[in-house]
Amino acid sequence: MTGSELHELIISKWGYSFDVQFRRLQDQIFLQVMWRYLEQVSFPLTEAEYLAHLNEVATYLVGWGQADHIRQAINDTRDRPRLGKAVSIPLNLGERSSEWLLDFN
Repeated sequence: MTGSELHELIISKWGYSFDVQFRRLQDQIFLQVMWRYLEQVSFPLTEAEYLAHLNEVATYLVGWGQADHIRQAINDTRDRPRLGKAVSIPLNLGERSSEWLLDFN
């Protein structure tokens, strides 16, 4: 998965270039599809910065072996990002999860 593939997946599902973030809640890491999106005038990133961010996120997902899980979860969800409510997708990092939890404090 590349940042461009992640972008296409988000656009094809929801029609907008929604922001994505990693969030740590307790001992679990989630990929959250946020409610703000590139096409908003108030969006804080340029298109180039947004695509670079998606590339970074995709690199982590591939490294963690979660790319297929994210593809499936986005395709299957009936949720939609809306103001104040992100779509949260839990990541299963297995026994290595404690290594990654340190990065997202």
